[in-house]
Amino acid sequence: MTALLAGCSGVSMPDFSMPKLPNVHKFDIQQGNVITQDMIDQLRPGMTKSQVRFVMGTPLISDTFNEDRWDYYYSLSPSNGEEVRERMAIFFENDQLVGFRGDFIPTAVNIDTTE
Repeated sequence: MTALLAGCSGVSMPDFSMPKLPNVHKFDIQQGNVITQDMIDQLRPGMTKSQVRFVMGTPLISDTFNEDRWDYYYSLSPSNGEEVRERMAIFFENDQLVGFRGDFIPTAVNIDTTE
């Protein structure tokens, strides 16, 4: 039996992989919530969960054990380019926005101090 198995070890499987075919269209794969800088700039401390949901959309991940954290994730795998991944975690206390962290930072707000 051992000799039979040893004889099979030299046999290799044929390569069934498909060669790249020219002019074959590949689709871009988009997953999650699109996150834009404009959306992040609209977030303000003290906003309610419903206000944040209006600005950001429904979170991709809503943890049942931690209802005060919402996670947003977006990925784009273009057929001919580099993959894009963006993440945001939003934190609440007493149903009010207290902070967030991720791949975006808020744009500085211009404050008129001439008055």
